[in-house]
Amino acid sequence: MLAAIQQHGGALEYASEGLRGDREVVLAAVRKDGRALKYASEGLKGDREVVLAAVQQDGRALSYASKELRGDRVVLLAAVQQDWRALQYASKELKGDREVLLAAVQQDGRALEYASEELREDREVVLAAVQQDWRALQYASKELQGDREVQVCMKNRLMASFCDTRP
Repeated sequence: MLAAIQQHGGALEYASEGLRGDREVVLAAVRKDGRALKYASEGLKGDREVVLAAVQQDGRALSYASKELRGDRVVLLAAVQQDWRALQYASKELKGDREVLLAAVQQDGRALEYASEELREDREVVLAAVQQDWRALQYASKELQGDREVQVCMKNRLMASFCDTRP
């Protein structure tokens, strides 16, 4: 079983409880497949090194981490840098962290969807999101949706997207 886990991290699903609680086995599994964290023991879902290894392989593995680690800024930044969609599993407090949000929207502007209301009202964050993906505008505050500079930025991004798809 150990060989299977080392080859395919998802095989942890079929492992014994003992193996699911073995730190070295779980580390090997999540390094191959971050989502194998789902099958780790509860204690290891709260182990920072294990969770960091998992989110560095697959950012959305954050969904299986302990509540405490979903609120850990270093873990979240690692997850968001791997996959912006990890932001949806972040603590409420970190969804309001400007640096985290800027890292996420630079990867994909639609990450603005998971931002706190305060950051949806932040011109710099909204502009960064809209510059990356014009569709992010729908998640901005009503005030910034109607802002001239944001509108121009959205239109420029939309035109660039259109031009990018032409043969």
